[in-house]
Amino acid sequence: MTSSTNSEVAPKGRGRRPGGADTRAAILEAARKSFAAKGYDKASMRGIAREAGVDPALVHHYFEGGKAALFVETLDVPVNPARLIDHLLDGDTDRLGWRIVDTFLTVWEPPERRDALVALVRSSMTSEEAARMLREFLGREVFGRVAASTGVPDPQLRGALAASQVLGLVVARYVVRLPALVDATREELVERLGPVLQHHLVDRHTTPE
Repeated sequence: MTSSTNSEVAPKGRGRRPGGADTRAAILEAARKSFAAKGYDKASMRGIAREAGVDPALVHHYFEGGKAALFVETLDVPVNPARLIDHLLDGDTDRLGWRIVDTFLTVWEPPERRDALVALVRSSMTSEEAARMLREFLGREVFGRVAASTGVPDPQLRGALAASQVLGLVVARYVVRLPALVDATREELVERLGPVLQHHLVDRHTTPE
C-alpha cells in the first residue's frame, strides 16, 4: 500500500533524474558546461539543475556549499572556499594580510594540491573561458568577500589588487619558478607580502591636506 502510494506521488514524466549513483556526476558535467558557456557569475544553480535533468533541491543536497563549492569541484581543486574564507575572516583584521598569505601557501604547498592549482592557472593563461571563470570566482567568492568584510571603500578594487598579488605569487613561485621565490621559506613570503595585502584590504587611504 505504501509503495503504491509513493509511486503515484513520484513526479513521473517531468524528465528529472532521481537521486542515485550517477546523479552527482550528471550535475558536475552540467555545471562544467554551464560555467564554461556563461562564466561563474551568470551560471545559476537552477540552470545547472535544468541542464542535468534534476530537481534544484538535489543540486543543493549534493553541494551544500552552493555555487562556489560546485565550481571548485568542477575544477578538481581540493579546496573548500567556504572553509577558506571562514578561516581568513576568523581573526583580528590587524593581521589579515599576513593570514591570507600564510593560508594560501599552506593550501598550495602539498604537491597534490599544487599540481591542480598550477594546472588551473596555466589553463587561465591560454583559455579565455578559464580566465573568466577564475577571475569571476576570485573576485566574488574570495577576495571580494574578504575586502567587503573589512568595511573599506572600493572593496572590489581592493579585492582585485589583493588577488593580483596572490596570483602573481602562484605564477612566479610555481609556474615560472623564479629561483629566489622557489627557495624562499613560507615565513619569509608571509612577512614580505603580508603588509602588501594588509594595505590593499584593510588600510584606509587618507587624502593629503
